[in-house]
Amino acid sequence: MTPSTLDAARERQRAVNAPLFADVPGDIEVSFEFFPPKTDRMAETLWQSIETLAPLKPRFVSVTYGAGGTTRERTHQTVSRIVTETGIPAAAHLTCVEASKADIAEIADAYWQAGVRHIVALRGDPPKRDGQFQPFERHAEGYGDAAELVAGLAAQHPFDLSVSAYPEMHPEAADADADIAHLKRKFDAGASRAITQFFFEPDTFFRFRDRAAAAGIAGELVPGIMPVANFAAAVRMAAPCNVAIPGWMAKLFDGLEGHPEASQLVAATVAAEMVRRLYAGGVRHFHFYTLNRAELAFAICHLLGKRP
Repeated sequence: MTPSTLDAARERQRAVNAPLFADVPGDIEVSFEFFPPKTDRMAETLWQSIETLAPLKPRFVSVTYGAGGTTRERTHQTVSRIVTETGIPAAAHLTCVEASKADIAEIADAYWQAGVRHIVALRGDPPKRDGQFQPFERHAEGYGDAAELVAGLAAQHPFDLSVSAYPEMHPEAADADADIAHLKRKFDAGASRAITQFFFEPDTFFRFRDRAAAAGIAGELVPGIMPVANFAAAVRMAAPCNVAIPGWMAKLFDGLEGHPEASQLVAATVAAEMVRRLYAGGVRHFHFYTLNRAELAFAICHLLGKRP
């Protein structure tokens, strides 16, 4: 054989010998995010999703909080039910929009009494007016940002406190350095971890992690993973969050608008591949934005080897 022929044979043999699929080792942890249901039917769907994902033994599940606290009661009910009926550690989102410190303290006490020990502390978005989010305005007797909220909650009870982070910079941040400095304030105030906004390329997270480390942030950074089952919806969500949509993704989902099942298959494959690449870069905990639908998150975890 000539050298070029020999090289080609070796490449072919490597391609044949390589497994068609190889999951990651069994040391990953997952968590899932849900939003509180607005109707009885949505509540049933949510609970079915929780029951589907519970056997995967998530590190925790979190329940979001509407702008301005508009879903406060439903969030509390959902989190309390998870704690009472499943035994899964549940994290309640809590914001300081349009709430006094006394209001926050009352809510936090209610969570503590209900057995909730984990809070995702966020500044939060103000309610929309005329279809647009309004600029944040500090309540006269409230917290000014998430760092202040974290400090207040930490002083009230020994909560496990998670906060948010933005690999591509918060839309309201002056610049990337200011954004990282604000994240450090949240950790310094008592946060245990930061869960990131969704993103679509592994290097986006790695660059963000490097910037955080350079700024002296030693806390856990958990990538937020949002499988793209509906590309048009993902584009709508990405724009106000300062999330870039890669060109390859637009090309990948082109033509699938009328094929939801096919879109889910593609979404599961892409998300699992991104998690594998993040794992190769040292990440071990992944937070999935489920949009209250379990099957896609379950399929991704199955591909990764995270199974009941």
